[in-house]
Amino acid sequence: MVTHALPGLSSSTSTFLVSHQTISFRHLYPLARRPSLHLKKPLTVTSLQSPECDPSVPAEVQTFWNWLRDEGVVSPKTLAKPGVVPEGLGLIAQRDIARNEVVLEVPKRLWINPDAVAASEIGNLCSGLKPWITVALFLIREKFRNDSAWRLYLDILPEYTNSTIFWSEEELSELQGTQLLSTTDGVKEYVQSEFLKVEAEIILPNKQLFPSPITLEDFFWAFGILRSRAFSRLRGQNLVLIPMADLINHSSKITTEDHAWEIKGAAGLFSWDSLFSLRSPIPVKAGEQVLIQYDINKSNAELALDYGFIDSLESRNGFTLTLEISESDPYYGDKLDIAESNGWGETAYFDIFLGSQLPQAMLPYLRLVALGGTDAFLLESIFRNSVWGHLELPVSLANEELICRVIQDACKSALSGYHTTIEEDGKLKERKLDPRLEIAVGIREGEKKVLQYIEGIFKERELELDQLEYYQERRLKDLGLCGEQGEIIFWEPK
Repeated sequence: MVTHALPGLSSSTSTFLVSHQTISFRHLYPLARRPSLHLKKPLTVTSLQSPECDPSVPAEVQTFWNWLRDEGVVSPKTLAKPGVVPEGLGLIAQRDIARNEVVLEVPKRLWINPDAVAASEIGNLCSGLKPWITVALFLIREKFRNDSAWRLYLDILPEYTNSTIFWSEEELSELQGTQLLSTTDGVKEYVQSEFLKVEAEIILPNKQLFPSPITLEDFFWAFGILRSRAFSRLRGQNLVLIPMADLINHSSKITTEDHAWEIKGAAGLFSWDSLFSLRSPIPVKAGEQVLIQYDINKSNAELALDYGFIDSLESRNGFTLTLEISESDPYYGDKLDIAESNGWGETAYFDIFLGSQLPQAMLPYLRLVALGGTDAFLLESIFRNSVWGHLELPVSLANEELICRVIQDACKSALSGYHTTIEEDGKLKERKLDPRLEIAVGIREGEKKVLQYIEGIFKERELELDQLEYYQERRLKDLGLCGEQGEIIFWEPK
């Protein structure tokens, strides 16, 4: 995890840390399967004709289409062809397409994945490397080879996207205070570290297999291509590039991710192979773009990091709170044992999205971290198997007050780190902005809205503390010593 915490906000027993970014490296390997959208040169005119006769389609794309036709992958009957769209390149329906109708099928012999690397000249060298690194090296090497089997596909790949890993320092300065900035820095450090290792261990000792110098810039290019274009969730495939299929663009209006299958089928006149089957999740009219949903669960920060765009949906705006059991806590060992027994650890990360409920385990973990004073009896071994159930409900007024105060203070601290206000960002969004500045403004505005949302939840909760039922009241009720209105029942001796 890439986490950069704000200064700890401490109580007498614990330290709360609110992270200034958490986007998990689980997205690095295996990489997410989402196609990229952007060519190096911006294109604006929509193509409704075939690539062969549409002058707005770049020559290299037309050559790429002809290659696919020669390979038997496409034909005049193929339902979608490359076209120039506002996003760059996309797939345009050549006739009406029904929901779940097959748009394109690409045989495995044209896939670029770890299997393709293993069968290549560098396969033995890459056997012990992370899958994404093996494919990255393969991509770079093939890019430098004029006789590459994927030459015409490589020629249409962009030199960069609007992913934040490609931003200049000046552009990144617009992300001041955001979690995305610290995540981008962390990812760039990670990629550079991996490059230095693979350069020393693989590239330099095997110059005969890597005749062209491979630079860090080349490695970032390959990382960006894989980050933005790789498909996964196929049978046995966690990282695969599919030529032509990766031209398809994203739509936030599509609410299903069911669009890709690996099937067995005819891969030519006399061949049988695994096929990547791309299907349209919704009906599409002739001349319209065929679109898919890249990932319903990704935040705008993740979309910006992976693909170089953000979604207009407010629910994509997220912020990750990092909570930690401090080693200085006198009950550190007991709390850590309880956390680990319930699937958590010393540090816990909670992704919160605008308008959504708090993660289910967040309040129990908060109460555990804040537990102390007269409430510490719940940490005794006799409660060890039941304490998490008690933490799912308010423990005490003091415990809930501490939680509310610390989270509100943490949100205020995070909000002070941005160099603009929500109102200023809103005014900027009314103007025509450079795509990267538009992303930056959208990200920082979204994060601030989520922080205000979180602060509001705990401010409202603080106002209702006197109305909550706490552990001691529940316990007295269980023993029959407390009425429904909370009054203590006294028994008079007979």
